[in-house]
Amino acid sequence: MDLHLDLDAGDGLRTGLERALREAVRSGRLATGMRLPATRRLAEDLDLSRGTVRAAYDQLIAEGYLTARQGSGTVVALRPQTAPAPTAVPAAVERPRHDLRPGSPDASAFPAAAWLESSRRAVAAAPAEAFSYGDPRGRPELRAALAGYLGRARGVSAHPDTIVITNGYLHGLTLLTAVIGGTFAMEDPGVSMHREAIRRTGARVISLPVDDRGARTDLLTGLGANAVEVTPAHQYPIGHTLHPDRRRTLLDWARSTCGLIIENDYDAEFRYDRKPVGALQGAAPDHVAYLGTTSKTLGPALRIGWMVLPHRLIDPIADARAHTDHHTENLGQLTLADLITRHAYDRHIRASRQRYLRRRDRLRSRLADLPITLTGIAAGLHALIPLSPDGPTETDVQTIAQARGLALGYLSDRSELPRTPQGVIIGYGRPPDHAYTPALDALATTFASLFPRPH
Repeated sequence: MDLHLDLDAGDGLRTGLERALREAVRSGRLATGMRLPATRRLAEDLDLSRGTVRAAYDQLIAEGYLTARQGSGTVVALRPQTAPAPTAVPAAVERPRHDLRPGSPDASAFPAAAWLESSRRAVAAAPAEAFSYGDPRGRPELRAALAGYLGRARGVSAHPDTIVITNGYLHGLTLLTAVIGGTFAMEDPGVSMHREAIRRTGARVISLPVDDRGARTDLLTGLGANAVEVTPAHQYPIGHTLHPDRRRTLLDWARSTCGLIIENDYDAEFRYDRKPVGALQGAAPDHVAYLGTTSKTLGPALRIGWMVLPHRLIDPIADARAHTDHHTENLGQLTLADLITRHAYDRHIRASRQRYLRRRDRLRSRLADLPITLTGIAAGLHALIPLSPDGPTETDVQTIAQARGLALGYLSDRSELPRTPQGVIIGYGRPPDHAYTPALDALATTFASLFPRPH
């Protein structure tokens, strides 16, 4: 082991070694209980005589910094004479007792056994070059698996050569922004972090209003944008599907202006009361960059996403990727490819869909006797309760919810438009199963105190 000792031999080699070891123990850099190298090994590493090292060890043993036992070698003493100076510890972020914030699936439902099986298979079969630097576009095994999966499950027109693997949706969005630049129209309300990420690349962001038919694509012509980000399958956070007329208007805009549509298909696999809505990309592959991720289907920790790109963007995106983080880690890509090709990914999604459907139904049932409306619940992992202007406000809800240890999402936090309607966003996907019932209890009592039941 390397100790990285900085010897000052001004007062002699032995004294310099004693001082370096003493300070390393005092500072805590050599932790209590750590076993030190044998005297012969440390002497070779530091180009000292073994007698000098033995004498330094003996001195620090006598001072109580080190201990030596037969057969155990020399270790840092359990009770060093001088304790390291205390350092400031950042305050821990307090977690809510009941967490119904939107934007996350149930992390406890990660398919660990299936992932482990695929990981073993993938690593055993991986070629040697898979353990070296990777292609900025991603592993060919995963791109081929995704091309097949996205075609049959989402109606995406994809070929392995048009797919680029990313470290999640936000990574793909910022890569696109860096390559395209200009002005981006973004749904409002939407994801505040996405707007901020685009602005940090130097691009301009303008708001595209959303109503009960989805994004107001009829306004695009007058906004002067060269790209637009939309969530057509299940708008976040309003929860509606983009109306067919507005889908056509959006595609017409892209074709007539050579503008780019960025399709965020973040939770389209979770649909309950309607037939699946195919991806917009399938209708105009040359004008749509389709972005997906495992963040909702498997878990945010994986940091694996993908882009299906128009041909004109493949090389510029790959070049930008090569000069930033270079590539997504290979072993996770190989594991996901195996998970998809043996259909374990499909089985997990089907099981998750049923679990989240049951949760949604329990949420709806628990609030059914209150004078409130749940919207956007035909798909996804969240529901919206719109608040009327003459009733309780978001602040009223938040005050009572926080007193009960309940965390929720709020519509106004996700908008930059003036006079944004208020509403409460309930993420029923996040809690583990054992925590969902008490979270629903806290939610029901919160709303019951604000919305008296009709007589």
